[in-house]
Parts: sequence; structure tokens; C-alpha cells
Amino acid sequence: MLLRFNKMHGLGNDFVVIDTLTQHVRLSTTLIAQLADRKRGVGCDQVLVIEPPTEPDIDFNYRIFNADGSEVQQCGNGARCFARYVHDRQLTGKQRIRVKTVNRVLELTLEKNGLVTVDMGAPEFAPAALPFDAEAAERYALELTERTVEIAALSMGNPHAVMLVDDIDTAPVAELGPQIEGHPRFAERVNAGFMQVINRSEIALRVYERGVGETEACGSGACAAVAAGIRWGLLDSTVTVKLLRGELTISWPGADAPLLMTGPAVNVYQGRIRL
Repeated sequence: MLLRFNKMHGLGNDFVVIDTLTQHVRLSTTLIAQLADRKRGVGCDQVLVIEPPTEPDIDFNYRIFNADGSEVQQCGNGARCFARYVHDRQLTGKQRIRVKTVNRVLELTLEKNGLVTVDMGAPEFAPAALPFDAEAAERYALELTERTVEIAALSMGNPHAVMLVDDIDTAPVAELGPQIEGHPRFAERVNAGFMQVINRSEIALRVYERGVGETEACGSGACAAVAAGIRWGLLDSTVTVKLLRGELTISWPGADAPLLMTGPAVNVYQGRIRL
């Protein structure tokens, strides 16, 4: 079988996008891992799958698979690429698109300046939303192999742990990222964010993603970091997030309001691979 795909990225967080509206394919865990393999396949952080809607008020179903083949609930950078793909391939004429993930509905807006804004929904701070073995609090002590770190824990449709660091360039992401990601108190693992507060409207961020490792950008991780910083009283309601390959703008007025994430989505190339 010859499978058509697009390679896309959002600030270096890269994806293989597969359209099942115009072609039939059964994606197994093994096949997804093969596509994501950077030496033997196409190579990507996540595989994004476009499916027909299953509800009348939804435009598309949106599925996300990590490089190891595991399905996850959310990917903000992927959502922007999703919107750019369906618009550029004329699968929809809408500027505002509603897509359904495993556990929530996202609204994607194509802006006139070429950027894409994603309504990421409201952050959930209840430990059960991640899930996380803890009593509800604004900050949590998490015991690692040789040290204890302080984190925020919240869900953006997927689980995040956010810790403050003094300098993003020297943050121990490679050392602490895997320990936080696989910590036994997170039953479904967690994305580990390392946040440096530059000022009240600007942060720098690195993210060690579950099932992937450190990526060049993480949209839901940027949202989680900003939500945590606002909740801690460190940030204003609109924040520029500096990632390894570019910037996102995150806005959140607080409480039960949704976070809005705005940033670029780039098509790299179209390809075909024989399965």
C-alpha cells in the first residue's frame, strides 16, 4: 500500500500528518512507531491523524500518536498544523474549525497574518484530572532520585508537571525530565516542563514530553507553564513563551476561562511511503 502524508512542524515540534478522509489506512501501534522512526521511517515527534467527524457540530476528529506508538489526548502545536493542513488542502473553507480529540473539543482559528490560534480549553488543576497521586495544592513536592523538586501539576487535556528554573540553558532537562515523566505518582506518565520567568509577560521553556523526550516546542506545555505561572502570581494574563525554535503567545484571564494559544504552523513537504 502507498500511504500519502505531509511532514509539518510547529516551531520545530514535527509531525507526520495522515489524512484518512481521502485514503483508507489502518494505523497500528507498530506502523506509527515505524513512521516516526527518524532512521528507518519518515521521522517525527508525533503522528497526527485526520478522521471524519463523529458528531454533527464537529468538523473533524483529531487523533495524536507519540513516536512510541502510544495515543495521547492533546498536542497544541499539532492542532495548529492540523488547521493549516485541512485549510490548505481545501478539506474545509472555514476560518474557524472545531475538532474533537480523545477527551475534549478544540476550536482552531486561522488568523489573517498566517498564524493559528487554538482555544485549548480551561486548565484543570484537580490531581484526578491528570491523574496525580496527591491532595489538591498550588505546589507539590516531588521526590526524585537525588533531590526533591517543587512542581505545579495540571491537565491541558494531557498531564503536565511544571517546575521553575533559574536558567533555561543550564536546566537539568536530560537528567530530571525522565524521572518526572515516569514518576510513580503519575499513573499515566506526565510531560515535564522547565520554566524560567524572564518578566511578568515573558518566559522561556523547555519540555520533556512523555513518550518522546525533549522536543523543540510543546504547545500544551507552554499553556500549562503559563497557567501555573499565573496561578502562582508570577505572570500577567498574556505571555510570550520562548521555546527552542521560536515563540508562542498564550492568553488566559484565569478561573474557568479557556487558554488561547497563537503561533505558526508550517508545511515542510508532501510525501508517499510504501507500507
